[in-house]
Amino acid sequence: MDDPYHNNVNQQMTEGGEYTYTQDGRDGYPYQTDYPPQDEDAASDATEGADEDNQMYEGEYQGIPHPDEIKEARRAARMEARRKARLAAQQEEEEENLPEQYETIMEDCGHGRFQWMLFFVLGMALMADGVDGFVVGFVLPSAEKDMCISNADKGLLGLLVYVAMLVGALVWGGLCDKMGRRKCLIYVLSIDLVFSFLSCFAQGYGFFLFFRFCSGFGIGGSIPIVYTYFTEFLQMDKRGEHLSWLCMFWMLGGLYASFTAWGIIPHYGWGFAIGTEFQIHSWRLFIFVCLFPALAALIGVVFMPESPRFLLENARHDEAWMVLRRVHDTNWKAKGEPERVFTVTNIQTPKTQEDEFIEIQSETGTAFQRWTIRHVTMLQQLCCAHKFESHVYHGLGVWFPDMIKYMQYEEYESKVRVFHRERVEHFHFNFSLVNQIHKEGEYIHDKFANIEIKSVKFEDSLFENCYFEDVRSTNTFFENCTIKNTVFYNTDLWHEKFKDCRMENTTFLHPKKGCHLNFKEENDIVIYMVSFLGSLAVLPGNIISALFMDKIGRIRIIGGSMLVSSACTFLLLLSFSQGAVICWQCLFYGVSVAAWNGLEVISVELYPSSKRGTAFGILNGICKFAAIIASFIFAAFIGITKIIPILLAFAALVCGGLVALKLPETREKILS
Repeated sequence: MDDPYHNNVNQQMTEGGEYTYTQDGRDGYPYQTDYPPQDEDAASDATEGADEDNQMYEGEYQGIPHPDEIKEARRAARMEARRKARLAAQQEEEEENLPEQYETIMEDCGHGRFQWMLFFVLGMALMADGVDGFVVGFVLPSAEKDMCISNADKGLLGLLVYVAMLVGALVWGGLCDKMGRRKCLIYVLSIDLVFSFLSCFAQGYGFFLFFRFCSGFGIGGSIPIVYTYFTEFLQMDKRGEHLSWLCMFWMLGGLYASFTAWGIIPHYGWGFAIGTEFQIHSWRLFIFVCLFPALAALIGVVFMPESPRFLLENARHDEAWMVLRRVHDTNWKAKGEPERVFTVTNIQTPKTQEDEFIEIQSETGTAFQRWTIRHVTMLQQLCCAHKFESHVYHGLGVWFPDMIKYMQYEEYESKVRVFHRERVEHFHFNFSLVNQIHKEGEYIHDKFANIEIKSVKFEDSLFENCYFEDVRSTNTFFENCTIKNTVFYNTDLWHEKFKDCRMENTTFLHPKKGCHLNFKEENDIVIYMVSFLGSLAVLPGNIISALFMDKIGRIRIIGGSMLVSSACTFLLLLSFSQGAVICWQCLFYGVSVAAWNGLEVISVELYPSSKRGTAFGILNGICKFAAIIASFIFAAFIGITKIIPILLAFAALVCGGLVALKLPETREKILS
């Protein structure tokens, strides 16, 4: 009988799914290459008497898989490997195409009414941050009198506000990548509004400090969120220009704070009290007025949608599509083309962060390490540029007004009048005493009534049988004096005003203990004028950077601005008057602001959407830290020397400019 395996033609499928045909025989069995051939006699003995239809593979008794099963298993493994390879290639292609597709969609949506509405809403949030940076400095001259704040406590207040903004930038920058840009911005503005409002009514220094700290923690997160949020609604050729225009709102915040402080605080003129503990004065009204930008921003953000790029990064495809359609329809209806239809039907969705983590774990980690090194290197370069620029900008920002105050103090001290060993008897002082020093004087049977004593010091003097009534004093002290048979009635001259004095039969009636505002006194308006002019001076730099950011590139703007600013610092050596300091301050701010704008733009363009807020928050936190350090360093040299602050500023700006030139250009970079 013929062997059916030797005369039939078998049909086999190849790996590619094509069919091939082979003739049966010993060479046709694929499994015969794995097992040694049997002897023909042994084969015939083994199969003799067996039914051809019920043949049984003899290896089955020994637990050896059938060769056909091995073949099928290998084939299935190869098919599964090819399937995974195709899926991985398709996923990689989708990831590579998502940024390009998103850019195409934003170009199709156009730039119009929606972006401008979002521009003004986010601009008000940025303006609120700018206002908050000026509030403490403007209210301190009044608040220190109203709440008895010492010099040490004043420094602590300024420090804690910056620390709170540093922490806020780090925390909220990271949270906006997890929770969403819109939601976090609402939280940030709400925290700032609530605690700033409460600080208006805080009567004690402790509560005031706590409320301002919480307010700073809130508003400190606004900058990372605002720039990240707005960037993801802009197409590539609009980003540099419109982000630079957005930077102008921080300048407007400084102008708003300076102008309102100038108009409200200097003239106390009004105030009211509820009982003896609760007092409201003009500086508290100023804090309340400073809430308006944050309130306007909060109301506007409530009506804005979430960033579609954030929604896509979190696999919320349908929500992202609805937002993009809203942007498209809003813009084209405003342009008079309401018939244009949003034609996008499918948007690529990237892998989630969990998928990326599993992929990193399953691989050797080499690609992840390369990604980490590349991004950490860019972050370090950006950190250096931000730190150098922030160190100088905020350091000189402290140095300029403090230098002006020191010049005023020197001028005031040069006009002090000194009275030595004067003897005054039976005299009625009914005029103010200002900027005087009285040494070893004798005042017998004198009356000091209804007068103001400002910046006056009595040293080693004798007061005998004198009468003080309705006296208001500022920076006035009695040192090593002898006071006999003297009455103080309704005055603010209390124990802290008398240093190492000997009192005999001295009476204090109805004393004004603690600190009290003098409603007839006006604050020095120079501090408001300096801040107002400094904020206004950045306007030309903002305009120039906005117009040329997309034309000559971010790197040239940053590097050029910082290097030119370094040259401007040497002009500070010519600051021999208050007017000269103000002039060089305006010049420096006007030139250096272009570098700030460039750094803000490049910071949001370098990093992927899933980490953009976190990276920007880290950079902004480093800026705040550099500002804290610079404030202490520059303030330490006030009245000592100008050379060291100028050399520090010059070195920092040159180093920052050179580091910035090594950053990658992002002018034509699609958001990753």
